[in-house]
Amino acid sequence: MTKKVLCKIASLVFVCSVLVNVMPVLAIDTLEPSDFMLGSWQKEIDFFDYVRLYAAIHGQEPPPENSHAYLNLAYVNVSGLQMLSAGLFNITDEENAVTIPIQTTMMHYKSRDGLKDVVTASSFVMLMAFNETEESTLFEQSPDRNDTLYASFSLGYDLDDLFAGNTKPDLNSKTEVIPLTSAEEGLVWTWGMKYTNLAALWWNTSIDPDNPNRDPRPVALTIYDELTFTYELRIDPETGEATLSMNYVIGKMREMWVFAWLWLIPFPFHYNSSGCYRLNGQQVSEETIYDFISNQGIQMSIVNFQGTVILDHSAYFESSGVNVQDEEVVVDDSVIESFADDGEKIMEADFTTKESYKLFNYTLDNTETEYETYQTTTRTCKIEGFADNPIFAVHTSLMRFIPVVLASMDPELYEQAKDHLLDMSYADYFYLTAYPEYSGYRIEHDPTVTAYCHLTSNEEIPEDNGTSNRAGTFLVIVIIIAAIVAVAALIIKKR
Repeated sequence: MTKKVLCKIASLVFVCSVLVNVMPVLAIDTLEPSDFMLGSWQKEIDFFDYVRLYAAIHGQEPPPENSHAYLNLAYVNVSGLQMLSAGLFNITDEENAVTIPIQTTMMHYKSRDGLKDVVTASSFVMLMAFNETEESTLFEQSPDRNDTLYASFSLGYDLDDLFAGNTKPDLNSKTEVIPLTSAEEGLVWTWGMKYTNLAALWWNTSIDPDNPNRDPRPVALTIYDELTFTYELRIDPETGEATLSMNYVIGKMREMWVFAWLWLIPFPFHYNSSGCYRLNGQQVSEETIYDFISNQGIQMSIVNFQGTVILDHSAYFESSGVNVQDEEVVVDDSVIESFADDGEKIMEADFTTKESYKLFNYTLDNTETEYETYQTTTRTCKIEGFADNPIFAVHTSLMRFIPVVLASMDPELYEQAKDHLLDMSYADYFYLTAYPEYSGYRIEHDPTVTAYCHLTSNEEIPEDNGTSNRAGTFLVIVIIIAAIVAVAALIIKKR
């Protein structure tokens, strides 16, 4: 590809968060099939190296040589359960880096009857702000198709047009790894990633399944203190349960540039904790960023989706006996249970363990040590509103790489998983967790997912037994993550 095309990578990739001035992460680790025979590890790799390898073998167009996707992987292999968690540092062409807070955690295990191979994937998609329309909202205190929605998951954007003739914000997003550690004789594991000074563009979007779309003009650029993902995996061989807790910290919004549009011409206003300003520094009002968000009635939510593959079986998903797959179902005080087609329970997502979240009011306490507790709202939603939305093209364009890799690694699982595991269109379900009280302040919350497994009580590491072992299968799952991160280079061709 030409230099001009390469330079577009930074502007075509989702700017959650824009162009940043950090040095690229140096990937010093390699990934080998034998790694999945080990008990645990944490690695930083350049995933484009693996995409290039498989593209060359199968005659596909690879990402450019000077494009990189730095990925943090945490792996645990205990009592017959394999867990792999992947988070993206950044995508870079060695001239620019784009920080993208994409997170996926996968588990591979035998079902309790010991006969079914199960692979599940829990993926964080994006933050979504919303403003309810009191007269027509469908679900109170939850984003729905009749509300005004602002999505921060987006393609990249050239800031020159937004700040023409003015000094652009100094963006310095950084990423930190929370090390993988174990306790209780290897049955409790913690790890995570923290994105600091995170910049995000916001876009009006619609999740109407009959007309999913987004406005091409961004409505705001914001800077967060942080976006942190902390995970805890608890394994109980006696009960056959593996519980994954996912803690989300959405740091306070520190700065916001709101774009008022006159047709195609943006007029930015800068909000911070002291007031509202024009780009020349002239103060317009004493309305702070927190006043603005509160006055506009802006609420916050996160969007996740769940994927499941059961070898040689199908699955169904319900809450209190009600089907939730591609349906709008409130699950605030219940669980979503996943079953194989023969009725065996394989997993559940529990929304009763953490029905509340913590909100730290920076205006009243700038040390952010005190907090109020509020109730979350959680529901499932129609898949097409997200999967068919052009804002997610960055996720869907690379699906052609999945069959290439799966066919090489495990033909049997390939036939089952090639169109399903991380393809939004085949998601088990999307679920939206909303935080009705917000005002731009720090939020802490942690939902849980429980897998029902055929676990062993010993700590022996499985031996390589040729084609029948599933270590290769889990390496396949690593490659599937390319569907999340490698599209930055490949989507260029389409554009």
